[in-house]
Parts: sequence; structure tokens; C-alpha cells
Amino acid sequence: MADVETFAFQAEINQLLSLIINTFYSNKEIFLRELISNSSDALDKIRFESLTDKSKLDGQPEFFIRLIPDKANNTLTIIDSGIGMTKADLVNNLGTIARSGTKEFMEALQAGADVSMIGQFGVGFYSAYLVSEKVIVTTKHNDDEQYVWESQAGGSFTEYASFYKSLTNDWEDHLAVKHFSVEGQLEFKAVLFVPKRAPFDLFDNKKKANNIKLYVRRVFIMDNCDELIPEFLSFVKGVVDSDDLPLNISRESKKAVENSPFLERLKKKGYEVLYMVDAIDEYAIGQLKEYDGKKLVSATKEGLKLDDETEEEKQKKEEKKKSFEELCKTIKDIVTGEYGWSANMERIMKAQALRDSSMGSYMSSKKTMEINPDNGIMDELRKRADADKNDKSVKDLVLLLFDTALLNSGFSLEDPNTFATRIHRMLKLGLSIDEDDLAGGDESEMPPLEDDAAEESKMEEVD
Repeated sequence: MADVETFAFQAEINQLLSLIINTFYSNKEIFLRELISNSSDALDKIRFESLTDKSKLDGQPEFFIRLIPDKANNTLTIIDSGIGMTKADLVNNLGTIARSGTKEFMEALQAGADVSMIGQFGVGFYSAYLVSEKVIVTTKHNDDEQYVWESQAGGSFTEYASFYKSLTNDWEDHLAVKHFSVEGQLEFKAVLFVPKRAPFDLFDNKKKANNIKLYVRRVFIMDNCDELIPEFLSFVKGVVDSDDLPLNISRESKKAVENSPFLERLKKKGYEVLYMVDAIDEYAIGQLKEYDGKKLVSATKEGLKLDDETEEEKQKKEEKKKSFEELCKTIKDIVTGEYGWSANMERIMKAQALRDSSMGSYMSSKKTMEINPDNGIMDELRKRADADKNDKSVKDLVLLLFDTALLNSGFSLEDPNTFATRIHRMLKLGLSIDEDDLAGGDESEMPPLEDDAAEESKMEEVD
């Protein structure tokens, strides 16, 4: 039988203490009730022990709780003549969160003892930190010396201050900091700072501020993710790091990648392909460019050359290329340029990181034409185009195939309504419904076919 080991739960005490303070109590004034309750329990303990040992009250026979406010020093002192605490009690009761000395005292009594005390959960004392940064406890037990216990909520803020200055280049310390993590469907950690001074360009809407930096798995994504924080909090600065941030895009599944049209030729020739289905993969590989002396080439971009074609295959390819020259002026499949964004990368940049429209128009680039001459649809379309290039159905099919290729390649359609209209036209054609048939609906509401100028602006001719 394997050895069994037992480990205790570990906790970040400062974070746990902050959580207890801010979660258990709905308002700050509750601290006074909790501290008076503790004093009351201390009086009950010494009263109960004095029933069997009168000498317990020799030092202070009077039972009292006194509150002494000091407005000048901004302090509140609570004094009671209760049982007091030994050094061990201080360590166990005040130094251990959620450990109740009152509850242990009750459990130690014989069954049926007539005594009622308040404290049960061992967290009431920490409510003092709702209104105070520092708490001092001076106590004396009959069986021990007097001790002074002193503590502050939280720990050192030196690391936060230095991190804030390195993050923002501010010469002053921050006014406030919030360090938290969120778990659930979306998990992330964040450190947010409020500066001491408002930025001089706070109301300048045209300036692009670099306030919230976004990381995914500690990989830097962008300087300013303004969608993470509302505009009226634009002065807040900080860092957000997530292990599974989806970046507002749909992740390609492995199955979808396996069925991609870009892999048809590679599969046919028996090449192995490295699948990258996470949103961040392409961004990381784009910075790597090559590995072990081998260039990393995307199957969805230009530059993918296979040099294992036979002379017969090359000759056949040239013949088909010549026969499809006319059709290539009208229709194309989609492959991005070698130095542009792929469909997956374009969705990432549109969703989060892109805020420069000129950069977007440059990097998204025009789409390059590629067709499969062995496809039956292409062959039939070539015949119709050769017979009459102005055929209405040919124009619709050309644009429909173009939009379908966009979707199949992972790009988004700029005008889904027009695409849906072409689908409806093809359905009518397949069902032999006349275009002018009123039963099909009011055709005046449907977008007309784009003119030649519009088509040429949308699709680029191929050499």
C-alpha cells in the first residue's frame, strides 16, 4: 500500500483577513458591537471562574466595560475588567483567524452548566480593521504577566509602490491599490492602481492612454485594453493577466481545422501539419518565425510551395490554368498575403488589440485568388462564364462562392444581409420560382446585384 501523507491547507493571511473584514460585515459601525461582545464574554468568563475561586476577583472586584474616545488622536479605547489573556491566548485567539476562545471555553465546561456567551466564530475581533489601520491590545491574566499585542491589517506595501512606479513612470506613490483574482467561466488576476493626481489630459478623448496592460499566460498582448474598464475610470492604471482569456473570438476547434480546405493538398501528399487552435498560438508563432533552422509557414498564407510535382502534373496544371483564365477574372477562393493577417489573427486584432484603423487596413490586406480547377462546380461555372459572362446567375454564383470562401476560410462577412439575399435567389432558382413571382415576397426590398465597379472593388483580378 502506498504511503499516505497529510498536508494542511495554506492561506495568504493578508488576503484572507481582507476578505473576512469586507465580506462578513455590511457596515463599519458593526465593529463596536463585536468588540463590546468580546468584552462581555471576558466578564462572563471571570465571573464564572470566581464562583469556585473568589481570589480571581482580588485584583479587580468590579465588573465594567468603558469606552474612551479621543478625537484629538482619532482613537477609541475599550477597557474591560474581564479574565484577560495569557501569551498563549494572544497567539492562539488573536493570531489565529476563525479560532474562538469563547467557544473553546464553553466546550470545556461540564454539560449542563448555566452560562451564556456570545462569541462563536472567532472573527468578531477583526471587525476593528473596518475603521482602524492599527489595533493594540493590552491584557493581563491572573496567571501570567501583562502583554501588549499590536497588529495592522495587511502587510507591507513597498512592492506595490515600486511596481506602480515602474508601470506608470509616476514619481509619486499611488493613492489606492486593488489586487484581486476572479475565478469561474473566465479566470484572471488584476492589480489596479488609483494615482494621487489626476492626469493633465484626463478629458482628452482623442489621446490613446496606455493604462490597462493585458497579458495572457504572462505573454504581453496589448498596451491599453480600454474595453476592460469604463471610460469614466480612464485614470485607473494596472495590469490584467489571464490563463484562458478568449479575446472575444471563437476558438477554432481541432475538428474544424482538420476539415479546412487549405489542408486538402497537404493531406493528399501525406504532409504532417501542426495544428494551432488556441487564439494566442498564431501571435506567438508570428514572433518566432523559425525553429531549428526551419521556417514556419502558415498553410493559409502565400509562400507555401510544394516542389514534388512531376512533369506531367506541371503540364496538366498549366493547361487547366490557361482554360480558367477567363473565370479567374471573376471568381476566387481566399488566401491571405504572406505578410498580412490570417483569418484567425484578423479576428483577434479586431476583437481587442486593434485601435489604429490605418494599421488595420494595411495588415488585413487584400485577399488573393486561388481556385481548384478539378472541382465540378468550377468547371461548370467556367462553361457558363465562357458562354455568357453577363449571365445573371453567373454573377450571383461568383459572388456567392466568394462569400462562401470567406466564411470557409474563417473571415467575417462585411454584409451578411446581401449574402443571405443571394442564398434566397439560389433557392428560388433551384425550386424553379420566377424572380417576379409575388408569392416569393416583395423583391423591391431585396438588395440589387452589385454593379461591375462594386465587384471590382471587392474582388481583385489575378494574374
